[in-house]
Amino acid sequence: MKNFIKEGQKLPLFGIGPYMISGMVIVTILGIIFLGHVFKIGILGFPWVLIFRIIGALIIILGAFVWFKGALGSGMDKNISENRLKKDGIYAWVRNPMYSGIWITLIGVTLMWHNVWMLILPVINWLIMTLVLINTEEKWLIKLYGDEYAEYKKHVNRCIPFFPRKRNK
Repeated sequence: MKNFIKEGQKLPLFGIGPYMISGMVIVTILGIIFLGHVFKIGILGFPWVLIFRIIGALIIILGAFVWFKGALGSGMDKNISENRLKKDGIYAWVRNPMYSGIWITLIGVTLMWHNVWMLILPVINWLIMTLVLINTEEKWLIKLYGDEYAEYKKHVNRCIPFFPRKRNK
């Protein structure tokens, strides 16, 4: 499978993401297996089951929305093929909406198991995502875009969608 849209493109269409996401999914699955089925610790009863599942379902929807906006609703492929930094739309709220959307979805999945000990899984996954992005994609992007990316990093969160910080003109 070709990982570029056109010749001269400097960034791959699929960077480190598939490997990072696979690791996060494996952490979540192992957490569910060991905490929920092997050790059977931290499992909450009624009414927490209902509360966790409702919140989990809403968070899954939010994660899917963030992923969709970053992956399919942003025109990111065009920016990649033209070697331009994407800074508008969902990318004004979070620098990595596709990864963030999957992370948020995994938080929702974790909550569906209504297990207090599993609340550590989103933190572990956030650490995985943060460390991988700092040591791979952010280095590539600073090399490619220089000061433009450095300035963008100052105003937009890496993983957690949030209102953009004001830029000094």
